[in-house]
Amino acid sequence: MPFPLPAQIVLACLLGGVLSIGAAALIMFGLPRRWITLTVSFSTGLLLAMALLHLLPEALEGGLTPHEAFSILLGGILGFFTLEKIALWRHAHHASGDQHAAEAQCEDHTHAHHHAHAANEGAFAILVGDGFHNFTDGLLIAAAFLADPALGWSTTLAIIAHEVPQEAGDFAILLGAGWKRAQALFWNIVSSLTAIVGGLAGYYMLDRARDWIPVIITLAASSFLYVAIADLMPRLKRESTSIGWHSALLVAGIAVVVLSSTHSH
Repeated sequence: MPFPLPAQIVLACLLGGVLSIGAAALIMFGLPRRWITLTVSFSTGLLLAMALLHLLPEALEGGLTPHEAFSILLGGILGFFTLEKIALWRHAHHASGDQHAAEAQCEDHTHAHHHAHAANEGAFAILVGDGFHNFTDGLLIAAAFLADPALGWSTTLAIIAHEVPQEAGDFAILLGAGWKRAQALFWNIVSSLTAIVGGLAGYYMLDRARDWIPVIITLAASSFLYVAIADLMPRLKRESTSIGWHSALLVAGIAVVVLSSTHSH
């Protein structure tokens, strides 16, 4: 007897969080940098193929017209760009404010106390933002499972792939703020649990509004495309690693999606 759908969603959200955080921890705690660049290549192929060969066709089969699907796709890409610009602006503004405040402090003790307080504020802000992001990932996983369990597991794999670099960045920020490794690992795991909340909320809400599932799936495709094209591919262009390795792992990422799509249909 197969697992009930809610149990599969919870398991997928839990595995997604644990595996992405575990991989990020390995990266930050000593994995050779060369492996990181190769992982980015695989992730890029996986995300592009998931968006273009799996999620968008699923949304179209779910009832969206091509005009509706590509309009939502465009809006999603622009929306993610806008959110990222706002986040970067706030980060730059916060950093500038820290610099001016630090210059205004002349006592060593006061300066150190202010710097530690600001660093901890930034670290907690990262965890809150990551928690919200994980909640959204849970919604996307639930929508994919409601459309097709095989699509749900493929989406989970793609989410893990794009979460690893982000979680590694979160570790860097927390460690830079003076947190111990065990502390940073613990709070990242706590933040990842919001994906389970999002998955269950998505299951019970979207199950009553299945017309929204193709829209959520299209937004997921837009997020995967945006991460792959705006973040991962520019990073690969700057790498000096052999193009053969990058190309092989890009193809491997695409092949994983193609094979899973063929098997599920």
